[in-house]
Amino acid sequence: MNKKAVIICRCEDVTLQDIHDLLEQGYTSFEEIKRILRVGMGPCQGNTCGQLVQREISKYLKIKLEDVKTQKVRPLTTGVKLNSIKEGAKNES
Repeated sequence: MNKKAVIICRCEDVTLQDIHDLLEQGYTSFEEIKRILRVGMGPCQGNTCGQLVQREISKYLKIKLEDVKTQKVRPLTTGVKLNSIKEGAKNES
């Protein structure tokens, strides 16, 4: 299997090879991998790649999948109405 051809995170274009490279460098937590490769930070917020990354960590460390900590989820921010920005700018003048 060509690890460079297997896409783990479609949002950030991260391959299986990218994940394995970090694991071999000693990065073994989801949060570490997330901060370096941005897995779980794209539009899907890890709904597509999250469990795939966890499985690779589990296999590499030879531990149960349940023992791999999941990523910290930070909800998306809410939108701001353009009119509110306009009104705020008027008040600054």
